[in-house]
Amino acid sequence: MSSDLIQRKIIHVDMDAFYASVEIRDRPELKGKPVIVGGNPDSRAVVCAASYEARKFGVRSAMSCAEAKRRCPNSVFISPRFDAYSEASEKVMTILKSVTDLVEPLSLDEAYLDVTENKWNERSATRIAERLRKEIAEVTQLTASAGVSFNKFLAKIASDLNKPNGLCVITPNDVEKVLPGLAVERLWGVGKKTAKVLKEHGFIKVSDLRNSSSESLEKLLGSMGPWLWDLAHGRDDREVDATWDPKSSGTEETFDRDIASISTLVSRLELLCDDLSSSLKENGWYAITFTLKVKYHDFKQITRSITLAIPADETRVIFPQMKKLLLEKTEAGVVPIRLLGVSASGLIRENDPLQLFFEFMTH
Repeated sequence: MSSDLIQRKIIHVDMDAFYASVEIRDRPELKGKPVIVGGNPDSRAVVCAASYEARKFGVRSAMSCAEAKRRCPNSVFISPRFDAYSEASEKVMTILKSVTDLVEPLSLDEAYLDVTENKWNERSATRIAERLRKEIAEVTQLTASAGVSFNKFLAKIASDLNKPNGLCVITPNDVEKVLPGLAVERLWGVGKKTAKVLKEHGFIKVSDLRNSSSESLEKLLGSMGPWLWDLAHGRDDREVDATWDPKSSGTEETFDRDIASISTLVSRLELLCDDLSSSLKENGWYAITFTLKVKYHDFKQITRSITLAIPADETRVIFPQMKKLLLEKTEAGVVPIRLLGVSASGLIRENDPLQLFFEFMTH
């Protein structure tokens, strides 16, 4: 691993159960109760956020509120107040930018910072993270967890290891101790479908990936294989991008051999949709429009798109739409295909006006 990469100082700051925490802060009588932000469990509302008390019952984001109520009947359901979350987020981001301009927000409640050089002239990234957490608590009365490491992936892993209200550091010497025992789902980009494929081939823990090879993983997962192999070894050369504000997100795979089999194409398409879903969730986005890209054996390329009424980030929503386009709007099964791709555009964050399509409001 390049010594230049190891010398970077990256912090990942993640607010703890952000939306639910804002509600509990503003309504102290909710403290200690299972709070679910999302809306009426008798409607089509989905869970936007859940307090740690609710999470103990298996409640999670994107779950239907009806299912959340079934799992945790004593939950307090609250419609989201995005103006309050946005206001708290702005205060947090102002604090983060007080130490460096290299702040890459992923959503309202989390961000990466590169503090290799910083405005505080502080050499220790750990001390910076401690100070940031303290200032966030003082200004917002909310808690944040932070991870410190030498790249974005490891900083993210670190911030998850000591939640809530915790701080964790992963040094180069810690990589061999921390990563091998983690489940493959902890790797960036591994969603349910990719995890299923990995497990079907004996990859349960990160150590299993480390004991494989980049080439064998590429045969199994396409271009995502070498990426996961690098992550399994703690390698991630992505820079903190303060200008990052994507208009679209996508992934694609060029096959070693042209594929004519519908079942094989559908299987690979599902993996791509799972990857896209994971990317959207990682970066805090929902999407309105989804596009299928197909390149035939003769290099002729087409795209087919669909625009949804409700923004989505879930494989269970994305995949059926892409499968329908593949089967009905392309020559799949007739003309061999050399490349498949899926992308999302019309990206929005939770606080955008289109969020109203989620029917979060109670009746």
